Amino acid sequence: MPTIVITGAAQGIGLATAHLFVSRNWRVIGLDANEELLAKASRQGGFEPIVCDLADPRQIEKAALSIPSLTVLVNNAAVSANTDPKSLLLDEWNRVLSINLTAPFLLSRLLADKLDSAKGAIVNIASTRALMSEPHTEAYSASKGGIISLTHALAMSLAPIRVNAISPGWIEHVAPESLRETDHAFHPCGRVGRVEDIAEMVWYLASEAAGFITGENFVIDGGVTKKMLYPE
Repeated sequence: MPTIVITGAAQGIGLATAHLFVSRNWRVIGLDANEELLAKASRQGGFEPIVCDLADPRQIEKAALSIPSLTVLVNNAAVSANTDPKSLLLDEWNRVLSINLTAPFLLSRLLADKLDSAKGAIVNIASTRALMSEPHTEAYSASKGGIISLTHALAMSLAPIRVNAISPGWIEHVAPESLRETDHAFHPCGRVGRVEDIAEMVWYLASEAAGFITGENFVIDGGVTKKMLYPE
């Protein structure tokens, strides 16, 4: 049975991806720092939980050692620190970079031999914030820009393991009922994104159908980053 490891599996894109792969008969191992939320999600979703604080390299190494075999690694977990850069604490900056960028690097190299044996793939979840920004997103944006660069670097260093990234745009999973018609209309495709949109792209990049794709970043944002905006 093929095996996928997903970080940040307790909610959002990570949870949707776990559900999708379980439904298609994969063994799914989900990592998350929130023990209570992960336990609930794993019971409902039918996947194996590993509690792991991705800011701690020792916990990352322990988790990696506990994974016997692997086909696909999805580096999805992320945090943010939306603070004015003039007052952003260095500890906050370091934590965002540790979880969003360093942890994917560590997991990728720790699990590379297992992925190589399985002719496997890595999928990194970046963000359109690597390409465009709102104020006070320096740590998050820097980490996601780093993920895109890390993706093509690892694709060369770990070849023939395929390494690709997905940059989601507005993906609503907390309160879809709060969305307005104007929110949907803002997107050229006509709606705000869903977690399932990203999970399906992970599925594709994990499959043999994507066997000639590596080192790429796929923007999935309903067309927003291609939309030219003028002042009204």
